[in-house]
Amino acid sequence: MSDKTTTSIFQRPVWVVVFALTAAMAWGWAYPLIKLGFEEFDITQEMTGSKMLFAGIRFAISGLIILGIAATTRRSFAVARPSNWWYILLFALLNTTLHYACFYIGLSHSEGARAAILNSISVFMLVLLACLFFKSDKLTLPKITGCAIGFAGILTLNLGSGESGQFTWLGDGMIILNALCSAFAGLLTRGLSHRVDVFVGTGYSLALGGSLLVLPGLLMGGTLPRITLAGVTILALLICISTLGFALYNKLLSCNPVGKVAIFNSLIPVVGAITSCLCLGEPFYWKYLLAALLATTGIYIINKAKK
Repeated sequence: MSDKTTTSIFQRPVWVVVFALTAAMAWGWAYPLIKLGFEEFDITQEMTGSKMLFAGIRFAISGLIILGIAATTRRSFAVARPSNWWYILLFALLNTTLHYACFYIGLSHSEGARAAILNSISVFMLVLLACLFFKSDKLTLPKITGCAIGFAGILTLNLGSGESGQFTWLGDGMIILNALCSAFAGLLTRGLSHRVDVFVGTGYSLALGGSLLVLPGLLMGGTLPRITLAGVTILALLICISTLGFALYNKLLSCNPVGKVAIFNSLIPVVGAITSCLCLGEPFYWKYLLAALLATTGIYIINKAKK
């Protein structure tokens, strides 16, 4: 009886699945929505400043919403020491500013399905980096196997000839840099929890990181050339995706083993690839399915080993 009253809804197995699936599905939908947003706001490939402005507005507003939620639920905004603000700023730069600057530029030069699968490389990078930097993370056979299978999936993207198999620095290269930023930010998340409430820290990261995207975007002459109802709706949906995804995911991580929650991230590249082909009319290549299956299998093996 007491267990039922004290157990958080975020710890109940059924709701863990529902919330984790919701976050993964939401993040998967971001791929086609960003590209549709570029189209609606008339942001072309060469308009780097406008891409940064578009991304910055999204994440700055999302961060403010999360901080508003944190204030409403009376979470502590206290930072352990003033010097820890430098750590929070570094986290914001890696987790939001550099991460999404590379992501938005790369996505504008790549097909959504390809970028979604390629971005899953961040999971494997994080696993390997954690083994290098943390004594508690050992390089085990399941981790090696999972990373090998996952990287095989990434390499599968470049099989064949023609446009579907070409590696591009502005497309694939920027997505890989984005994945590297995401992996290093994942390492910093552990230290963030010792300096500030993780939920509040996430809000700071998005608000600060988003602002640091808006400012250079404006300095580079970035604008939103065309404002339409459809474009504003897409931007609102992207803000909701960031807010909902980060809020649910971080709350689940604070209440459950990391592997139990992170396993659902294996769905993000699959959802991203499928929705991009369906919503953007992108050509579907069978190697996308093979790459997604290999990446998903690799992530599953790694996370299953963490139990």
